Amino acid sequence: MTRRPRTVLAMSAVARERLFTPESLDRLRAVADVEASLAEAEVLLTGWGCPPVDVAAAPRLRAIVHAAGSARAIVTPACWARGIVVSTAAAANAQPVAEFTLAAILLANKGAPAAARDYRERRGRIDALVEYPGIGNRAKTVGLVGASRVGRRVIELLRPFELRVVVADPFLDAAEAARLGVERRELEALLAESHVVSLHAPALPATRHLLDRRRLALMRDGAVLINTARGALIDHEALTDELRSGRLDAVLDVTEPEPLPPGSPLFALPNVVLTPHIAGALGTEVVRLGDAAIDELARYAAGEPFAHPLRPEDLDRVA
Repeated sequence: MTRRPRTVLAMSAVARERLFTPESLDRLRAVADVEASLAEAEVLLTGWGCPPVDVAAAPRLRAIVHAAGSARAIVTPACWARGIVVSTAAAANAQPVAEFTLAAILLANKGAPAAARDYRERRGRIDALVEYPGIGNRAKTVGLVGASRVGRRVIELLRPFELRVVVADPFLDAAEAARLGVERRELEALLAESHVVSLHAPALPATRHLLDRRRLALMRDGAVLINTARGALIDHEALTDELRSGRLDAVLDVTEPEPLPPGSPLFALPNVVLTPHIAGALGTEVVRLGDAAIDELARYAAGEPFAHPLRPEDLDRVA
């Protein structure tokens, strides 16, 4: 039997404005009592701008529905200790990140960033057939580091193309790799054979500087490194040295630190495409996260399990 759980919106005013259309707010009010106080709240519908959840201030809290990707910063150990169930919109946020990654892979294999740079500098005819004999999205190897939600969506989006996809992930077994239609690789082997390497691993103590100086040196000459995950996955000093040498190219949507200091050499290097953390849901895509959260709240109200739960045992493999 469906009921209307008392729910508090815990997010910034800007997040609320971006996440919910008038129509979706009507749907939200149809499935929940959103006028509840924190002391009465059974559910927190959280988003950007929400601080870590203080369970002492919400004695009746039973569920957190997070309308964003990572809930790690707001779900405290006390939440898990109480048995509060948690859902996130990470699956909805994975879609735009995967789309951005797909575009970056296809443009990298096509040599578009380098060709655009050459054309801008030369301002004359480019004989692409002669000058770029190795470009193209056929018979290239794409290496994905992490079979995460984003990594798996990237695998799906790459299927129409004549590309070989290899994946490094300690949680990916042979049977699952076969089901996904990819080849498993140890990280070092993946780096050595891939024309494009794209990172989709979480930022954890164990993954900090996963791509260090030694591993970056394994990448083949002319390879492109794409990072839409977390800046801490890469040793940026070592990467800067590789990029200065001209041996590698990079597409970096996330960095360490973020934002980069104004004097960072990455801004000036011609073989680096820098974007200001735009791969995740932005603009017209943000409403998808709000809709996903309302869907989860409706499931909770109907006594059904979350479709996209976050569990304590997942924390060693999610962002």
